[in-house]
Amino acid sequence: MTILLIEDEPLVAKTLARLVRQLSPDAQLLGPLESVESALAWFRQQQAAHVPEPDLILSDIQLSDGVSFDIYREVNPQCPIIFTTAYDEYAIRAFKLNSIDYLLKPVEPDELKAAFDKYHRWRQGGASAGFPEQLRNLLTDLTGPARKYKHRFMAHYLRNIVPVNEDNVAYFCRDELIYLYTMDGQKLVTDYHSLDELEELTDPAVFIRANRQCLVHQNAIAGYQSHYSGKLIVSLIKPAGLDLTISKEKAAFFREWFEQG
Repeated sequence: MTILLIEDEPLVAKTLARLVRQLSPDAQLLGPLESVESALAWFRQQQAAHVPEPDLILSDIQLSDGVSFDIYREVNPQCPIIFTTAYDEYAIRAFKLNSIDYLLKPVEPDELKAAFDKYHRWRQGGASAGFPEQLRNLLTDLTGPARKYKHRFMAHYLRNIVPVNEDNVAYFCRDELIYLYTMDGQKLVTDYHSLDELEELTDPAVFIRANRQCLVHQNAIAGYQSHYSGKLIVSLIKPAGLDLTISKEKAAFFREWFEQG
């Protein structure tokens, strides 16, 4: 089994390589390739030499010179791809509908194992033969018509179901249930099943997934501080009055998103 790693962060690439070797000690690990340009050059060289494709690609989405989707539009690989990303604004619904796995960084060993288990089920069941069409569908979904986002969200208040306008949402937080916190400090129960579901409904220019527990409105953010570890400590405006931690891997994206807001 050959696995190609496409990742532009050396420490992340090293960690992923270690996890892959733990899960598949006999696998031949290729790469890492660090950019769209280098990956395209690698694929062209392999094709010119008539070298078979890898069995599996483990690919970051955001690379140093663009997004990895640009690679796959040109080379159209026939093998399955497990996408990794520090940013979860990328068309989660499209990934799910097309049976393509994606993993949020930092990649947890059990999540990578689950993705590998899925890959092996594909291979054993012959499902991987349909992957080229699934990848085309994914790329079409990502470049299709502009998506429409929700601007009002339903929540429980006393015995009523009430609408909460987008500009009154401070953040959504998962704690067994999905709670909606308003700008004036109310904590309301919602019927949403997951933050993944809410990410599909909310505008990524307005809301950001700060971590696995919270989806935050830009207007609820008072500011942030850099931590010596590379993480960011984000403060929310009162009465929300909450501090959130942004991972080191997502810190650069958060800064850019916050400044553009």
